[in-house]
Amino acid sequence: MNETAAMTLRLDDPATLALLAGAVLALVLLALLITIVRRAGRAADAAGQIGTVSRAVEALAQGQHELGGRLASVSESQQSGQAHIVAAMEARLAEVQAQVADRLHQTALHSARTLNDMQEKVNETLSGSSKQTATSLTQLTERLAQIDKAQANIEKLSGDVLGLQDILSNKQTRGAFGEIQLNDIVSKALPRDSYTLQATLSNGKRADCLIHLPNPPGPIVIDAKFPLEAYEQLRAANTDGEKTAAARAMRTAVKAHISAISQKYIVEGETADGALMFLPSEAVYAELHANFAEVVREGFAARVWIVSPTTCMATLNTMRAVLKDARMREQAGVIRKELALLHGDVERLGTRVGNLDRHFGQAAKDIEEIKISAEKAGKRAHRLDSFDFEELAPEEEAAVVPLAGPATAPTR
Repeated sequence: MNETAAMTLRLDDPATLALLAGAVLALVLLALLITIVRRAGRAADAAGQIGTVSRAVEALAQGQHELGGRLASVSESQQSGQAHIVAAMEARLAEVQAQVADRLHQTALHSARTLNDMQEKVNETLSGSSKQTATSLTQLTERLAQIDKAQANIEKLSGDVLGLQDILSNKQTRGAFGEIQLNDIVSKALPRDSYTLQATLSNGKRADCLIHLPNPPGPIVIDAKFPLEAYEQLRAANTDGEKTAAARAMRTAVKAHISAISQKYIVEGETADGALMFLPSEAVYAELHANFAEVVREGFAARVWIVSPTTCMATLNTMRAVLKDARMREQAGVIRKELALLHGDVERLGTRVGNLDRHFGQAAKDIEEIKISAEKAGKRAHRLDSFDFEELAPEEEAAVVPLAGPATAPTR
């Protein structure tokens, strides 16, 4: 294996290849000489050919010698080039190793910084998470407290609902509930003197509320009715038979209420030609208008109009406008009288304003005259203040002397 490897290495050498080529050429020439010698006896001019072959062999030997020199030169050049290439490769390899080491050092530093930054971020994240967790726990505690309060309110509301159910289960308390709700709505919509609660009519019947509307239409009665049993039976019905029976009971109950209101609270000459049946439940009112339209029409025919809390408030607001208009018509004469008195007051006010304006004009004129008199007095006082009384004294004495004796000529 070592010899084969050594031969392989020599075959890779150019000098070895050149020697092998020369050996092969020599063998070829030797074979050619043998052939020529064998054929020497066959041709007459074998001697001449041998000479030619000899010269050719000499030329070939010389060429082989020159080839060997050139191959040696090429081998030296190749060895020198290989040494130069090896040196360049070693230098490049050292440079690459230095660059790799530098890069590895920088990478290590960068990795260390990155790890530190990541550690800091992780610490900050953990700290923020701890704070956020604490905040979340605080908020959760507050919400749990609110939930506890809401639970308490729900329990209280459940008790109130049960109490309301107990109230509505009794007809008397249910009627009182409707009357209280009706009273609350009426008191908010109308003035206190425009209605009467629990009013007794001439026929001895007591109405829940009597609205004192002017004629026409006249006082109108509002009576509260609450067919709760029939409505609950209708809501609880599951089969067709139960629904039919519940609808029949609902229809019968409402018709009975309409008939009772029409007979008791519509009194000719005393009340309006109609009355209102107040249902304190929007659900019952909606059920009647949705599935019992014929009952509502029968109420219209009996002049009994069914109202809910919402529609009752709207109706009462309309009545309030009617009452206001009626009161304005009643007070029309008083309003006209007051307007006439107001007109007289306005006229007197205009006259008195005119007199006051004249007084102001006279006062302004008097003030101007007072100013003129004051200016004149001031000017005279100024002139008096500028007089020289010492120079005027001798002249006054000379003027007085002739009155005491005979006139004499003055001496100079």
